[in-house]
Amino acid sequence: MAARILYCHCAYAKVVPAETKTAVLEGLAQADVEFDAVPDLCEMAARRDPRLAELASNGPLRIAACYPRAVKWLFASAGVTMGDQSASVCNMRTDSAEKVLQDILSGTGGGQ
Repeated sequence: MAARILYCHCAYAKVVPAETKTAVLEGLAQADVEFDAVPDLCEMAARRDPRLAELASNGPLRIAACYPRAVKWLFASAGVTMGDQSASVCNMRTDSAEKVLQDILSGTGGGQ
């Protein structure tokens, strides 16, 4: 099963550089791959949005967001269990847009 790609726009915390977010989003669109984009994973977790469970339950998930441990904690705080093998998180907060795109599109990299 192909990995699902999830892009977090980090709309509220604003901890990810705007130019990185824009470049990753544009890169995903230009790569002609299917992906889900959400305004803010933090906000979704705070609301215990049921969509988080849906996203995590449909096979492997590659996430473009911020710190991998924080993202996995957000899912857990919303009551969603993700196994280490089912999700990889690419860190737009510290990595370049080029690295994030390479990792998320190739399925390599991303923190556990």
